[in-house]
Amino acid sequence: MARKKAPPLKKTAKRKATGRATAESMAKRQREISVSEFFTKNRHLLGFDNPRKALLTAIKEAVDNSLDACEEAGIPPDVRVELVVVKKDQRYRLVVEDNGPGIVRAQVPKIFGQLLYGSKFHSLKQSRGQQGIGISAAGMYGQLTTGKPVVITSRTGPRRPALEFHVSIDTAKNRPEVSKEREVEWDVRHGTRVEIELEGRYQRGKQSIDEYLRQTSIANPHVTIRYVAPDGESLTFERVTKELPAETTEIKPHPYGVELGLLIKMLKDTGARTLSAFLKQDFSRVGPKVAKEICANAGLTEKARPSRIARQEADNLIAAIRDTKIMAPPADCIVPIGGELLEASLKQQVPDAAFYTSSTRSPAVYRGNPFQVEVAIAYGGELQADDLARVFRFANRVPLLYQPGACLITRSIVGTDWKNYGLQQARGALPTGPLVVLAHVASVWVPFTSESKEAIADYPEIQKELKLAIQECGRRLRIFVNRRKREADAAKKKSYIEQYIPHIGQALQDILDLSDRSRDQAVTKLRDILERSRKM
Repeated sequence: MARKKAPPLKKTAKRKATGRATAESMAKRQREISVSEFFTKNRHLLGFDNPRKALLTAIKEAVDNSLDACEEAGIPPDVRVELVVVKKDQRYRLVVEDNGPGIVRAQVPKIFGQLLYGSKFHSLKQSRGQQGIGISAAGMYGQLTTGKPVVITSRTGPRRPALEFHVSIDTAKNRPEVSKEREVEWDVRHGTRVEIELEGRYQRGKQSIDEYLRQTSIANPHVTIRYVAPDGESLTFERVTKELPAETTEIKPHPYGVELGLLIKMLKDTGARTLSAFLKQDFSRVGPKVAKEICANAGLTEKARPSRIARQEADNLIAAIRDTKIMAPPADCIVPIGGELLEASLKQQVPDAAFYTSSTRSPAVYRGNPFQVEVAIAYGGELQADDLARVFRFANRVPLLYQPGACLITRSIVGTDWKNYGLQQARGALPTGPLVVLAHVASVWVPFTSESKEAIADYPEIQKELKLAIQECGRRLRIFVNRRKREADAAKKKSYIEQYIPHIGQALQDILDLSDRSRDQAVTKLRDILERSRKM
């Protein structure tokens, strides 16, 4: 008689036996992750790696917001920064106050209590903030480390009440929670005041708050910054000019900067009825002639409905765009600091140098995004001759203090042969000498390496412009250094000759039998000739 087979185990029994999960059990554990939850667990991505850096990042984000708001409103910025010790070397309360236009009541909770909320992400014009993360992330870090909400006081006009808000973030839902809202007395006509209590560590040095504010004043010569340090010391960085930077104009995307996925989305969302109208209406630098050429190269009719363009046809459209010569986007969306102001700011903050020069390149384009590069240098004087050159890096007028080795600016400076310009340089290192190099990249969208916005990514177009600007400053430096060497050599020769002039006078007296008076006259004439030759 055949032996009867045992029945197969049920799924639940099998799971208990093996301890393995099933598709159903895994599905039950899946849930949506809010952006606030993600950055709470990955705060290092936003620049909150450690207490020292977190303190600087929080102040940086608040100051950036203040400067952007003042400039957009046409107000010369006056910014006050104060750092108060709550618990020594552990907890601080930072205060950043500005004279900007203030913030309307409905927007305050969203700006400070919701990540990825802002007005600049889709705006193609130069600004400090881009992602709508900065100041809300600073508040989130403060909430995470101290449990305290952000306190915001804002006034939009002299006849409007000053409102105070206490705002926290619901990280599970990425939305603001207002625990208190009230009218308060505040003796300002308009402006915003932000207070965040957070865990931090204060330290002076190259990557300190003091240095960040000093460099901010260099890149923003129209700003006055008043700073009160934790020890009570006050510093004021006065503005060099009252003239605000020229107002930037928002531009449309350039065809060269659009990828296939974005193009398909734009085709679906456009209000244009024809493909030709879409190209002219939704992109910059596309006129009737260029639109016609793109359509012809793509094998599409100009009257095709944009919403009905298939994926393969969109792929052909991208290829046609790349094969069509299109004018570079307009450059009124970016504003450089300018060589004259850059040198004036550098002289104010680095006053001990003997030589200053700058170079502002013409606007260029990477991936359809306009950008402009500026470089300035200070050399000689009382600067340290035996140290490596100091480098000031800026992006859209914001100092970059961390990750210098990962930044294209640093690599461009290191990659320049400074020996050609009279300086010593070890292989793969910064030049050695009494030198400060400042580099600024302005763009509608700065290609940072991470959300913490501390280093600029490698783009050949940006690197080329940086190299050319550095080389232009380097050539002027070489002329100065060579002139200094010639002057030093001439002074050395003069000193040698001066030593022998009395002996020459005595020899002439002996040979020509001159009187003492004639000898002295001859010595005087020889010295006059030497002085005139030195000035020629």
